[in-house]
Amino acid sequence: AKRARRKTSGVSTLDIWPWKYLVPWMREDLFARRDVRKLRGQSQLVPNNSYDMEDILMPLHEFINDPIALDIVHNGATFQIAGLTNNSYFSEAHEVRHCVLKYHTLGEYVLEVAKKRLDGMLYVGLTENHKESATMFANIVGAQVISKHTISSLSADNKDSEQRSSLPNTRSDANEQGDTHQTLKNVSSTSKDETARENLTVGKLTEAYESCISSLRNSQAERRVNSLKQISPANFTKEARRQDPEELLQEIASLNSLDVELYKYAQYIFTKQQANVMQNMVYDDKLTSALSTNTYPSFYYSTSSKFLTLSITGLLSLLFIFFFVNSRRRTSKVKL
Repeated sequence: AKRARRKTSGVSTLDIWPWKYLVPWMREDLFARRDVRKLRGQSQLVPNNSYDMEDILMPLHEFINDPIALDIVHNGATFQIAGLTNNSYFSEAHEVRHCVLKYHTLGEYVLEVAKKRLDGMLYVGLTENHKESATMFANIVGAQVISKHTISSLSADNKDSEQRSSLPNTRSDANEQGDTHQTLKNVSSTSKDETARENLTVGKLTEAYESCISSLRNSQAERRVNSLKQISPANFTKEARRQDPEELLQEIASLNSLDVELYKYAQYIFTKQQANVMQNMVYDDKLTSALSTNTYPSFYYSTSSKFLTLSITGLLSLLFIFFFVNSRRRTSKVKL
């Protein structure tokens, strides 16, 4: 754990809920089972069911009923969104969580709180719809981020111009001249960076994300393979998961009933978001196409508009003739 923390200056998995509680617990269990194997002199293990190899790791049926899993893992998403995890600042979160574990009907109230919080969020994404979620994020949130950045860039430009105007016009010695030159150089580089960022668009944001996530997936896949080598011959694959009995899967679903319902609600919100984004994109495309074709694309080309135009032209002509005749009559009376 210490080596993992020293390797990077970024955020470690051991700093994030729930892994900062689960990883030490799982690691301790793995090492304890490894020590028992060494005492027995057991080196060769025959692979059977990766989810039920107690000589290497905790079997799945034991894991789901462990007090730590019951407290942190099951319905973790619902409790997290409701702000009732064991990492919460709410002092009574622990009591509320244990009341829900004891009286399951109380979980419906926690679920309603979590649903309302989802409703109030700017954006909801789904892991299994990762690409669609990322694209939607760029269209919903990215546009706002870019807009705010543009405003901050303008503020930075104004500040830079004030700095340039306050630079000294006279130089008393070589040191002052060097400082002034460095200041101008810094202002110039800052302006260039801001100009480059101002050209950021939602499309470019999506492209940058796709490039980033591609390399991240490769590194994560490599890390997963190396990690599983440490607990060989256990290997968690789709084929291995198919060996789990249906009764066990049903028990897992029952223990996570709140999360199952919250997930369905998140799918509903996600579908609505998709429809709204698509509607806005279609509207923007139509507006852009209309403006690029003609400033007033449909006005002059409809039959009713043509009739209205001719009617107005005729009325103006009659008014002109009427005023012209009246003016001639007045002129002739004056001459007489």
